[in-house]
Amino acid sequence: MNACACTQVTKEVLPNPVSVLIDDPDLDYASARLIADSKADELLKGPMLLGWYDAKRGKFSPDVECCSEEKPGWIVYAESRGGTLSVDINDEEYVFIYMDTKRP
Repeated sequence: MNACACTQVTKEVLPNPVSVLIDDPDLDYASARLIADSKADELLKGPMLLGWYDAKRGKFSPDVECCSEEKPGWIVYAESRGGTLSVDINDEEYVFIYMDTKRP
């Protein structure tokens, strides 16, 4: 997984971003993921993670290199597969995109 060199991750390119602020300088990916999963559980009936971004480590998944002109490839990938909710932790320090598997 490489850092995306195409475009920056900003709130403006995220699908339905929900901001979460965590005052913990030692926050890591694993802890951020648990927080994001919990938030997604509150907001969706059947959340499934489709993509994520870790600014601290400069990594993202899926490792999709192609980008649109407006969005990194991992966001385009998640949205094209039904991603409708972004949990944005600490202003794009960590971002997780989910789809709802139990939408009507």
